[in-house]
Amino acid sequence: MTDRPDELNSASTGAIRPLAGKLISITAPALNEVENLRPLCARIKAALEPLTDNFEIVIVDNASKDGSADLLRELSAEDPRIKFVLLSRNFGHQGGLIAGMCHCAGDLVITMDADLQHPPEVIPDLVDKWRQGFDVVGTQKRPTDYTNPFRRSANALFYKVVGKIIGIPLSQHQSDFRLLDRCALDTLLALPEREKFLRGLTHWIGFRQTSVLFNPAPREHGQTKFRFFGLVAFAIHGLVSFTVLPLRLFTIVGIFMAFLALLNAGYLVFVWIFGASNEPPPGWLTLATGVYFLGGLQLMGIGVLGEYLALTLEEARRRPTFIVADANTKMYVGHHE
Repeated sequence: MTDRPDELNSASTGAIRPLAGKLISITAPALNEVENLRPLCARIKAALEPLTDNFEIVIVDNASKDGSADLLRELSAEDPRIKFVLLSRNFGHQGGLIAGMCHCAGDLVITMDADLQHPPEVIPDLVDKWRQGFDVVGTQKRPTDYTNPFRRSANALFYKVVGKIIGIPLSQHQSDFRLLDRCALDTLLALPEREKFLRGLTHWIGFRQTSVLFNPAPREHGQTKFRFFGLVAFAIHGLVSFTVLPLRLFTIVGIFMAFLALLNAGYLVFVWIFGASNEPPPGWLTLATGVYFLGGLQLMGIGVLGEYLALTLEEARRRPTFIVADANTKMYVGHHE
């Protein structure tokens, strides 16, 4: 379960860190996962209790409509180590993750999904890597037969292209199932941008990093909350958050197209002057094609510019990443108000 690609690992310190006295926090965002919450908490406790009794489970409810909030209150009453954070509305998966991290008191913080596709039984492997001296322990999913082929191909293309562009080793198999040391977590949450692309930023902050492989489990209850257009928006946000290359690319393409237009104009003048006929060469079809092509290119460029302007506007508004409606725990790291 703990094998890992060598290229994703920095060197450990060599010393074994003691776990005694360390609080482990597990946090998971949830949206309409009422059938999964009780088994999730039970499996997390079963995975951690052989290691330590000093842990907490922080579940962030993204304004679910299926009674998740009532169940979380019930679970918390049964076991005070289970904490809940109820958001005022659905702030998305990334917003839920950040809300959970802000409400974790632990020296080690582990983020995961609430749908049980991130097996809690892998948690001891993450803790073991931390004890070996790593500050950030990510995970990579082994390929599965039940993954949608289109989504698998799209993920592979996105992470390969974006990883090359931004210079960060992204993998299609990475997930939001990870462990962060308190120092790494505080550094991550202190970054000034409000719209955080966590899968990229956790690599960008540095520290000693490694990853473990795990077998993702098929979803037992409910339906996936990820939709195609949501994944497209997530991909675009990740790209514009890390690089201005798309803007520069359209500048270069614009210069190249202007150069081609000048060459074409020179060729038409040459044919008109030195050709067999004194009439200008017919070319309405070529002209129309060129106009449509350049028009489409301009619209694409405006769209790319719009994505950056929209991100800038969101940052300038300074709206909070999440709003808490109710919680039985406090924030240990503030988010930008």
